Amino acid sequence: MNYKIRSIRADEWAAAKELRLVALRDPVAHLAFMETYDTALAQPDSFYKERAVGAAEGAEKAQQIIAEGPDGEWVGTVTVLLEEAGTVDWAGFAVERKQGHIVGVFVRPEVRGIGLTEVLFDAALEWAWGRGVERVRLIVHEDNERARRFYGKVGFIPTGVVVPLGGNSDERELEMAVERP
Repeated sequence: MNYKIRSIRADEWAAAKELRLVALRDPVAHLAFMETYDTALAQPDSFYKERAVGAAEGAEKAQQIIAEGPDGEWVGTVTVLLEEAGTVDWAGFAVERKQGHIVGVFVRPEVRGIGLTEVLFDAALEWAWGRGVERVRLIVHEDNERARRFYGKVGFIPTGVVVPLGGNSDERELEMAVERP
C-alpha cells in the first residue's frame, strides 16, 4: 500500500470540498451522511475554508485525516470531533465524559478493500487517545450494513443508544463505541 495517511492542512479546503462532494454521490450517502450533495454544493467556499481550519493539522477540537494516493489524489477520509463532558451533542444528548466522535467516513470505491479504512481509523483513534478521551464513538444508520460490519471489525460495539432521525420516526441511527485501551 503506497498511500500517505495524514491530517489535512488548513489551505487544503478545496481538496476537502471535492472529496466531500464525491462522498455525497456514493450510493449509500443517504444513509451515511446527514447532508445531501445539493446542500453541500450550495455552500460557499468560506464554509469549506472554515471547516478545514477547524479540523486541520494542529487543531485542538477536531481532526480530518486523509489517505493520499501516490499521485496526490485524496482517496479516503475520516474526521474526529472532540466532545467535552458536560456539553450536549448534535442530537441533543448529554455528553457524560470526554470522548471522540468519528464522522465523515469515506473511501473511494476503487480503493475499498485494501485496508485504507482500517489505517484511517487507526490514525483517528491515535489522535483521539492523544487528546485524553475515554472513548470514541460514532453513529451509524441501522440500515447501513456495510458500515456496521466494518465498525464491528475494527472494535466498535453497539452501546444501546438509539438516535431517532428527525422527521422520520421509522429510521434510527445506532451508537457504536470503543473504549480507551
